[in-house]
Amino acid sequence: MNAAAGPSGGRASRAAAALAAPIDPDIGKVPPSPAVPRGSATLDSKVAAILGGRTAGALQKAFGISTVADMLAHYPRRYARRGELTALDELPKGETVTIVAEVRSVSERSMKARRGSILEVSISDGHGILSLTFFNQSWRANQLRPGVRGIFAGKVSDYRGALQLAHPDYELFDDLTLDTGSASAKKWAEMPIPIYPASASMASWQVQKSVELVLDALGAVGDPVPVDVRTERGLVDFREALELVHRPQRDSDWKRAREALRYQEAFVLQMALLEQRQAAHALKAVPRVPKPGGYLERFDRALAFTLTGDQQLVGSEISTDLARGEPMNRLVQGEVGSGKTLVALRAMLAVADSGGQAALLAPTEVLASQHLRSIVRTLGPDLAAELVPTLHTGQLPVAARRKALLRMVSGQAKIVIGTHALLSDNVQFYDLGLVVVDEQHRFGVEQREALRKKGAQPPHVLVLTATPIPRTVAMTVFGDLDISTISELPAGRQGISSFVVPLAEKPGWVGRIWERTAEELALGRQAFVVCPAIEPTVAENADALEDDSLEDDTEEADGPEGGAGPKRPLASVSTVLLELRANPLLARARIEPLHGRMTADEKDQTMQAFAAGEIDLLVATTVIEVGVDVPNASTMVVLDAERFGVSQLHQLRGRVGRGSVPGLCLLVTNAPLETLGRERVDAVASTIDGFELAQIDLELRREGNVLGSNQSGGRSSLRLLRVVSDGDLIGEARQAAAEVLASDATLAGHPELRAALTRRLDENDRAFLAKS
Repeated sequence: MNAAAGPSGGRASRAAAALAAPIDPDIGKVPPSPAVPRGSATLDSKVAAILGGRTAGALQKAFGISTVADMLAHYPRRYARRGELTALDELPKGETVTIVAEVRSVSERSMKARRGSILEVSISDGHGILSLTFFNQSWRANQLRPGVRGIFAGKVSDYRGALQLAHPDYELFDDLTLDTGSASAKKWAEMPIPIYPASASMASWQVQKSVELVLDALGAVGDPVPVDVRTERGLVDFREALELVHRPQRDSDWKRAREALRYQEAFVLQMALLEQRQAAHALKAVPRVPKPGGYLERFDRALAFTLTGDQQLVGSEISTDLARGEPMNRLVQGEVGSGKTLVALRAMLAVADSGGQAALLAPTEVLASQHLRSIVRTLGPDLAAELVPTLHTGQLPVAARRKALLRMVSGQAKIVIGTHALLSDNVQFYDLGLVVVDEQHRFGVEQREALRKKGAQPPHVLVLTATPIPRTVAMTVFGDLDISTISELPAGRQGISSFVVPLAEKPGWVGRIWERTAEELALGRQAFVVCPAIEPTVAENADALEDDSLEDDTEEADGPEGGAGPKRPLASVSTVLLELRANPLLARARIEPLHGRMTADEKDQTMQAFAAGEIDLLVATTVIEVGVDVPNASTMVVLDAERFGVSQLHQLRGRVGRGSVPGLCLLVTNAPLETLGRERVDAVASTIDGFELAQIDLELRREGNVLGSNQSGGRSSLRLLRVVSDGDLIGEARQAAAEVLASDATLAGHPELRAALTRRLDENDRAFLAKS
């Protein structure tokens, strides 16, 4: 192949070359004297010893690659062919691409405003045309001759209605004619070319050259998947899979390699989770058994309704866990309004019966305060007086905070509800027996671990989520937890009707939104109007988005894809509040704001007034997303709904229809059809089944960084494994891993597997698994 390098010249030509080709042409070349002889490197060897410091530094900076294992796990994202051109009409504008194309024409013209020339090269896939532009680089015309094919890399832009790559990098194919009809030419044209994830400073072909040098240096490697498992599944071994995935001769090579590497990834990941599960079960905890006539029995006897079948089943699973001498680690997932908090309260009472305390960690002050009021009301005056439910948040007055701290450390408070303030060093418990984490996705690993460490012995842990989790994600992310599901809703719920209000197609419908809201208020009901921002901002600027929402789904909004069209102001609490107060249809309505920049007291007073029926309509941000329970609220209007994720929209919708009043949800969107933002909104309106929506959400997200920093703060992303499509594979790998662990609990007989676990899980990963 020919490198995209030019002749040496003066200062001007060097400056032009630097502007046009930021990629260092020496990266990926064999260093003068590699420190690692051919065939002697291990997976733990440093790539710097093979590639030299210059290339190794570029790889580390661009991709975090430092070892041979890192380099060889940087798999091609696709494969191209010399004889198969890239479809240019499918290139995304504004993104960096790597394409295969043929040069059609080359022309040069002088610049009008200053000295110098512009070289314009047209490349084609046989249908569309893409322009390459080079400034003051006439010498490239000798390389980029009509008929030449190669790989081109750069950022796609739109110049006067035509697609172009400005200052692209490229590597041209060898001059072997494609149309000779010879067997060698046919083989050359059809051989897969690995296209790697690249960066602005390192092109795909430079990554490929680095990979080939590392492969040449690599010696024998062991396979973490036991030979009997590989044989049963017909998988190639690890060393051969690495060779075939990076240097395939035909398509069947890389397909066989990916099959083996995908299974290996699932197997190693599941083994890590199962080992952590095994370690957790080896710890000791205080059994918590309710006593006859105790708090739990009295509470159950006073309940005015019958628990649903799912609540009874999950309650039984929790009781069994609490009675054991090892810490419970259970995740309870349930539909919005399915009664997860009641199940958790019964677990708290069982712990209180044994003399212990329970701490409920809530994501916001609004939710913590509501949990306190709800628990006190549910317990009744007698039990509440004995259990002393206590609130601890960061914005409590000093006197109230001291009183709460004293109640906790003395053991007087059997139930403690709080926010991140519970994690402070000055918070101590007398006997912490149970940690309940509400909306687990709102808290990082370190936060949950800080609370768990406040127990003299490891406390039992109960994690709640109202975001249903697809089976494959449950196995992949929460595979070390026991999982319970509550899908049955309490009797008497009237249901929720959901509708999309598509302002992109039906701008005249905006008036009907407020007519319909006024009709509900006229019936004595209440409403929420949710905005993605607190203060006015445009769709591309997230500075004024709700700062109290700890999910990043609002940040996930698609920008041009989700909203499309010209910049326009996002709906904001401050603006919408003024508009609704001035709307004649809502002239008699009592309308108030609620958002994360209000003080804790202001938020609490507003929610109490709304719950008491003293406010008719709340204009809020996602601060009301979870836990807010006002049975008389019937209407949820979500403005700029495309700015939220599927799970957020489902959570918001769950704030209405919680009593005997039927719910109405209006999802107002400016997103055009066939955009990702619109797909999310349409999906939520199509079903109220949270488990179905969770699967749809996963498919829309394509899981992305499902094991990355958003989840763990350290665990690496999936490489070849895809939880959307590999559910069966993950389940089979888990079963095989469980069988290996059952026969070899320490993996002493599986050194390659132990080494793979060590490589796969760096220090942050191991900390995550130990705490999750």
